[in-house]
Amino acid sequence: MMKTAELKLTQNWDKTFEKSDKVDHCKVTFVNRYGITLAGDMYTPKNADGKLPAIAVCGPFGAVKEQCSGLYAQTMAERGFITIAFDPSFTGESGGVPRYMASPDINTEDFQAAVDFLSVQENVDADKISIIGICGWGGMALNTAALDTRIKATIVSTMYDMTRVNANGYFDSEDSEEKRFEKKTALNNLRTEEYKNGEYSRAGGCLPLPAPEDVPFFVKDYSEYYKGRAYHERSLNSNEGWNTVGCLSFMNQPILKYSNEIRSAVLMIHGEKAHSCYFSKDAYKAMTEDSKYTVNKELMIIPGAVHTDLYDNLDVIPFDKIEDFIRKSI
Repeated sequence: MMKTAELKLTQNWDKTFEKSDKVDHCKVTFVNRYGITLAGDMYTPKNADGKLPAIAVCGPFGAVKEQCSGLYAQTMAERGFITIAFDPSFTGESGGVPRYMASPDINTEDFQAAVDFLSVQENVDADKISIIGICGWGGMALNTAALDTRIKATIVSTMYDMTRVNANGYFDSEDSEEKRFEKKTALNNLRTEEYKNGEYSRAGGCLPLPAPEDVPFFVKDYSEYYKGRAYHERSLNSNEGWNTVGCLSFMNQPILKYSNEIRSAVLMIHGEKAHSCYFSKDAYKAMTEDSKYTVNKELMIIPGAVHTDLYDNLDVIPFDKIEDFIRKSI
């Protein structure tokens, strides 16, 4: 039996963006197939009539729904869609213990559970459901699109392939059996120590501001977003980061294995100047190479844009294109 747990949800507006007067907002909960109850923000166009197309939004990896996924969801609701931005399992206001864990399987399931929820809403057209995945959840969105035939369109924004970056390091600089063995050894030794102590440690998060001048640009970019303009008390990236061993399973579970079998529409968007742009370029190539389903696939590279421009820069995020793509695909 699927039972939704009662979560303690904040009812006041605590987003990192302004509330729109064009949409209605409410908190929702739904359960995934592992029995974890997820928390979401639902945005509905004011004076909506009849059954509307719907979108589930998640990401970035280590963010919460009060940050950029909520901005995407609210903006798309202003454009006539019913949307939910949700916190993945083990994070934010969603359930799941221990906290601050990630899983390529469970996080893909989180997207599918959001589709479950939208499919049964009286004001949603269940045949017109799309998903938007941002940053690390862009890879999860592609993985979900390869699995869930109910999804009509998938938008992937400023994507990370979390399996690739965990296994190979940034820019594939650690792509060797030796380097992977070193990382696995360190993480498994840590598992032993933490099991002895009965407590998990956390690692990552962003650097305090101002970030040192000698760190890479993208590190400063993240810090300025998570520690600065979009700080949120529940965001992992804004605070102490993930459980240190939380991403271990990403190292040997590639999530994009069957992306070239996705029959539904996919739009991938990335900034030209983003350090992460190679993830989208390579994922798009893999998705369309040796595939029979390329006519509804598109890669959009935005000149001059960096990674976090696609988090919250309303002059850069191509919402007109996103809306047009989804409407033509559903």
